[in-house]
Amino acid sequence: MIGNDIVDLALAEKESNWKRKGFMNKIFTQNEQLLISIAENPTIMVWNLWSRKEAAYKIHNRKTQIRGYFPLQLECFDLDCINEITFGKVVIKDFVYYTKTEIKSEFIHTIAVENTQHFDSISILDNRKNIRKKNGIPEYFENNILSKKPVSISHHGRFEQIITL
Repeated sequence: MIGNDIVDLALAEKESNWKRKGFMNKIFTQNEQLLISIAENPTIMVWNLWSRKEAAYKIHNRKTQIRGYFPLQLECFDLDCINEITFGKVVIKDFVYYTKTEIKSEFIHTIAVENTQHFDSISILDNRKNIRKKNGIPEYFENNILSKKPVSISHHGRFEQIITL
């Protein structure tokens, strides 16, 4: 299972005031708020954590068929930066999802997987051809093959990312 999320930083800055009263307490746990408060760039940390939660939510939704808005139940842990890529995990109840986040000047992109070995099997798709939704969840059908693969689509502002295993 996979999930991904992309944040257009220019659009996020324009449309979202994460410093407004009550926002942090609705979205981030106390531990995550501490990470934001001590970050060199708090705004980037906000969207980094948000992107991780969104990518993990997409796996969780696919796995459990549970839809809803519960950002405080998804908690980010163990952020570790290696060669400008940040790895970590997101926990919700008894489920653990592993994340890989790329932070660029214009966007933040996170991929989430159930098993860290799946990071090596991620493919980026150029378009939505051969993608069909079943119960609102996208699946990718390869040409001339009857098998289907999980796919995750994320779009925000100027950016879109479509990935599959």
